[in-house]
Amino acid sequence: MTLDGAHYRDLLRAATCALEQAGIDGAPRDARLLLAHSIGVAPGRLTLILGDSVSEQARDNFQGAIQARLARKPVSHILGRKAFWEGEFEVTQDTLAPRPETETLIEHALAKPFSTILDLGTGTGCIAISLLMARPETHATACDISPAALAVAGRNATRHGVQDRLTLVQSDWFSNLTGRFDLIVSNPPYIAAAEMPGLAPEVREFDPDLALTDHGDGLTAYRAITERAMAHLTPEGRLLVEIGATQGAAVQNLFAQAGFGAIRCFPDLDGRDRVVGGFAATTA
Repeated sequence: MTLDGAHYRDLLRAATCALEQAGIDGAPRDARLLLAHSIGVAPGRLTLILGDSVSEQARDNFQGAIQARLARKPVSHILGRKAFWEGEFEVTQDTLAPRPETETLIEHALAKPFSTILDLGTGTGCIAISLLMARPETHATACDISPAALAVAGRNATRHGVQDRLTLVQSDWFSNLTGRFDLIVSNPPYIAAAEMPGLAPEVREFDPDLALTDHGDGLTAYRAITERAMAHLTPEGRLLVEIGATQGAAVQNLFAQAGFGAIRCFPDLDGRDRVVGGFAATTA
């Protein structure tokens, strides 16, 4: 596919049509974001330049971006960033791109006070960093098994000015962690092996496998987290985890088996089970 046009609106029209014909949802939005990125303007200002003549460099940049999107590469990976909560986070092939539904976890985390946070499997760091931005008096520890992901989280912490309040640790869940925290949060890999073939190609082919699935029943991470979380919580501290839409009952049962109280399952904006939370009644 070749994008031709004398003005930016011509390129935008052609690109939108190509994306729609390829069956890509949100084609007009994606085309606008990629055009703004290709010519170096804020998306909100794109309308102001649509009548301008197209430079050869801009056309080449946009052509490459649209070709990548037609290959089902996510917009966030093409841009190298993704908006989440009140920030914008660097995204690489080593990290899961932040999802809007994960904001449900942020919302419920902020519903109660806390001073110390542990983020398990931090990826981009979007959860821990968003909580630190919202609560300037707090400190967080964020761990991940991937050194490359931790590097991304570190850059995101610096971008948002919270690097002095965030400690990054390479750890397989709790293996290299000590201490207790008021709040433990996690968005672990929860896609079951049987569900992987049904994922959109944007997810299956571009998000890191390590962040998506346990290659089992999708509950492995929740077993590891609930079995050891109590030993790392302060009295009456909280554990909040993101879950898949069908996992509410199973994860709540794991919380109960581990001795958590006041266990609840919270829906996302689409009404699907999204977050399970519980309180530690006593120290372990």
